[in-house]
Amino acid sequence: MDQSTINTINSNNATAITGNTNGANALSQLGDNFNTFLTLLTAQLQNQDPMSPMDSNQFTQQLVQFSQVEQQIQTNDNLKTLISSYQTSTSGTALSYLGKDAIIKSADTTLANGQANWAYAFDKAPSEVTLSVEDAQGHIVYSKDGDATTGNHLFSWNGQETSGAAAPAGVYSLVVTAKDSTGASVDSTLTTRETIMGVDFTSSSPQVITSSGSHDITDVQAILDGST
Repeated sequence: MDQSTINTINSNNATAITGNTNGANALSQLGDNFNTFLTLLTAQLQNQDPMSPMDSNQFTQQLVQFSQVEQQIQTNDNLKTLISSYQTSTSGTALSYLGKDAIIKSADTTLANGQANWAYAFDKAPSEVTLSVEDAQGHIVYSKDGDATTGNHLFSWNGQETSGAAAPAGVYSLVVTAKDSTGASVDSTLTTRETIMGVDFTSSSPQVITSSGSHDITDVQAILDGST
């Protein structure tokens, strides 16, 4: 069997893996390739020179490759099944969150009834921390020094801007600027507590909907009961 024929079959086998989204179609294409290979191999064996028999290494390697391609297709199908099961399970979990308060990894929260609350945390202690509240246009409306220690810290804003004016209700973002003693930035983690009002299934993973917007379900860090 010449090398060009083997290359063609190899190319078809690669297409069977990457070119088909349906495992049954991929296996069918692989079966067609295998039948073609056997037909060519049989014809070549029948017509070979008995004084100079063909080298069996090439078609042995090809048989091994067919087996490997079949295993890859089956692995892909199994992964799709697992992903589908995970998405179904995640969707059910998201629906169970409806109406409950959640701790969500997010810098955004809603100012309502003169109150907005965040929590921020550092892995290592900074030397200086500045907390800045920004409106939807990215303008800083309030700022103050934060706690320069490790662990979790709560920040409650009453909606009063630095100018003394009362900020309108709406969504605001907290920006934490922290530096260590050398002036290098220190990373922080921001969370908020909000009520889950809905679930959006239009994305690849469910999005929980709160008063401040949509959040990926992976950003939900805790679900709280009403008394917590």
